[in-house]
Amino acid sequence: MRRRDFIAQLTGGLALAGISCARAAAPARPSRPNVIYLFSDEHRWQSMSFTEMAEVHTPHMAALAAQGVEFTQAISNYPVCSPHRAILMTGRWPYQQGVIDNNIALDPGQPTLGKVFQSAGYRTGYIGKWHLGGTRAEPFGFETSLIWTGTGTHYDKAEYHPANGEPVRPRGYNATLMTGQAIEFIRQSNAARQPFFLMLSWNPPHSTFTDAPEDKKALYPEGSLPWRPNVRPARDAAPADPPDIALRNDWPNYQGYHAHITAIDEELGRILAVVDELGLARNTIVVYTSDHGSMFGSHGVGSKRQPYEESIRVPFLIRWPGVISPGRRSEALFGSIDIMPTLCALAGLDIPPTCAGQDFSLILTRGSGPDPDAQFIMHIAKENASGGNKHPAPLFRGVRTKTHTFAVKPDGSGVLFDNRRDPFQLNNLFSEPGAAALRGQLEALTRRFLESAQDPFEMPG
Repeated sequence: MRRRDFIAQLTGGLALAGISCARAAAPARPSRPNVIYLFSDEHRWQSMSFTEMAEVHTPHMAALAAQGVEFTQAISNYPVCSPHRAILMTGRWPYQQGVIDNNIALDPGQPTLGKVFQSAGYRTGYIGKWHLGGTRAEPFGFETSLIWTGTGTHYDKAEYHPANGEPVRPRGYNATLMTGQAIEFIRQSNAARQPFFLMLSWNPPHSTFTDAPEDKKALYPEGSLPWRPNVRPARDAAPADPPDIALRNDWPNYQGYHAHITAIDEELGRILAVVDELGLARNTIVVYTSDHGSMFGSHGVGSKRQPYEESIRVPFLIRWPGVISPGRRSEALFGSIDIMPTLCALAGLDIPPTCAGQDFSLILTRGSGPDPDAQFIMHIAKENASGGNKHPAPLFRGVRTKTHTFAVKPDGSGVLFDNRRDPFQLNNLFSEPGAAALRGQLEALTRRFLESAQDPFEMPG
């Protein structure tokens, strides 16, 4: 796949996220940039020192944001592990590529990020949690595949799967071990003088929360972290055998969650340090993000699979010194669906025509670009959730706009929040007579997304 200048900038109209895959114009690059895509699991946007929790120690994330661009309205279109990863990997909606819930294998015949970069002559690597079926990433375009399993216990129990031989179970904090493998991949790629595309997927801050590194937990003595105003006081009164959604919202787990975030921040710092040490910074795109957030007692629930901000809003930080101007914050609605076309465009690669998202590269390189009205949000199935269909998280379809969150459930109930006037989403306007016209507009917008995403969900009458 040959490298070329980007073509025609998106013009005119109110583009809906996920409906157009038009590519944007940008200047030619002197050489193909490396890409390092770093993502953790379950890190919500609110839990960083420079967003809503100054008490959280995230100096490297703050530095990355200062050195590049932060998308402050980055939305996980489907806030569940496997569905998000399949959207990320293919640039396609769940019903277009088949991963509608956890523990569904991604078809290796799908177009993927790995295949696009590999075809362009990149050395490609995937390290860490996979959660898309099997233990090999080679069929998806990654010549280096070090997939880890059993990562939910963060010390001494996880295994990685080399290309040959039995799984290996090293001792230590698995995020640190994964980072070591990633650093080795970067060094080898640099020695080979070959552009590289690396995806590193850390499991923390996903549960188990209480096994965070002790030195990181020590940073957060009891009471040192504020709870969000929408956390119900009954968070500690969980049943003896609670479902996943109500589980682990007490202090030790809240402490551990943020300690894991600080540990991941330290791993991010290690990656940034080796990029600088090798003199690669000016030709390397570095991203930090997460697959979805975590509720931690907001609205009386835990886990994810929810339309609320704590579940769908994630960090998205990206730097490329000399190309992406530092210290900028974009409020454009940027979704999981937009990651693949944006990374391809930044690297000067052709965007596969199968992509359903938009190219946001001009926002990064020139400060202006797509400005979608909404992002499509969904929870399609939960047979593979903890407790299966008894899992209490609702199925829904809806939209997150610049000002509102709307979601409707199969039974016709739903949520509607004015996020500017009600940032903690305490006042549900869904059934309010005065919001009927607005609800009708958001229902129509949701129907348009359903059609473009080939989603068979039937909007209740």
